[in-house]
Amino acid sequence: MVAQLPEMIANHIELGRRYSLRPVINATGVILHTNLGRAPLSDAALRHLVEVAQGYCNLELDLESGLRSRRDIHVESVVLRVLNGASARATDPDRHGVIIVNNCAAATFLALNSLAEKSEVLVSRGELVEIGGGFRIPEIMEKSGAVLKEVGTTNRTRLADYESALGPETGLLLRVHQSNFSIEGFSERPSLQELVELAKRTGITLFEDQGTGLLSSLERFGINGEPSLLQSFACGVDLIAASGDKLLGGPQCGILVGRKDLIERIRKNPLLRAFRVDKLTYAALEATLQEHLSEDATTIPIERMMGVLSEEIMRRCRQIAGQTVCSDLALNVVPVVSLIGGGTAPKASLESFAISVRHVTHTAAELLAALRRLEPPIIGRIADDTVLLDLRTVPPEFDADLASLLSSL
Repeated sequence: MVAQLPEMIANHIELGRRYSLRPVINATGVILHTNLGRAPLSDAALRHLVEVAQGYCNLELDLESGLRSRRDIHVESVVLRVLNGASARATDPDRHGVIIVNNCAAATFLALNSLAEKSEVLVSRGELVEIGGGFRIPEIMEKSGAVLKEVGTTNRTRLADYESALGPETGLLLRVHQSNFSIEGFSERPSLQELVELAKRTGITLFEDQGTGLLSSLERFGINGEPSLLQSFACGVDLIAASGDKLLGGPQCGILVGRKDLIERIRKNPLLRAFRVDKLTYAALEATLQEHLSEDATTIPIERMMGVLSEEIMRRCRQIAGQTVCSDLALNVVPVVSLIGGGTAPKASLESFAISVRHVTHTAAELLAALRRLEPPIIGRIADDTVLLDLRTVPPEFDADLASLLSSL
């Protein structure tokens, strides 16, 4: 025991120096895994983040005039250029503006507090959602000072329900992305275009919590029906809130884009200072948006993960299983389905393959815990008392490391 003390002391010191926030290998098959930090950043976003972080930058300085500027200017033009794919109006800075805050929940709260404090906000009962972490639309509305007025029923809401609920106290129409669930069967919901026309006819602002930040259709991945930020903007929604770290594939942030007069009202809210983001977020977001403007969106990791063929994943699974040398493990390659996750596309799944791992003595839960203790930790999932490692969410450059780590068990 005494002879082992130097090694034990060294290990203890090393553990004390280890960062708490560490990289992991996501082998869950969930592309936007909230517990694992959602969207990985592209190489371009990382490079721009580093070059901005390692020194000073023009965060709030107009280099032309030398005067103080506002920080949203660094992404406003590129957001509107991206949206220009849906409408030529997007390039008109007198019509539209952009605000960036620390997440979509903050964007929703800030918009409600700025535009509808002490006013009624009409929301379909089928859209009073709760997402991860206990975020509930009714509670966020109450905190914002807005007055919730429910319309329709859980499964069926018609345009007439909105029309009959309108009154002198109505301040806002709110449309909420259903995020992590779907209503099927005997259900009905007005189209976004119908709500846009109602807003124009009545003069009541339409605000949509679009949520996902999706810019292009997911039909190329075999996923239908997921609404996009582009579609909302093209429809003429007055104000839209979206996430930067979901299907947009960038850093955690909330994006507010809409009519210039509404954006200016929100900018005057003193709470904006509490919700604003730093230079690192702007750098990563600007680079991610520039990637979306390029002809090859596969430079964005989540785009690449969604697009990889299941046959390629199967080949990699077989190769890793063949390279793993551990007498205590039984490895097989099995078909599975991957999920997009992150409160997006709740009905969507992608065909994939995984390495099925069983240990001769450990239970699946014990094996999963052992994988988490590796360096780097491997995060998998359990199905039918077996650990599954879905390679859709594992970059190919980690394949050799994965085989080596499995062999060390």
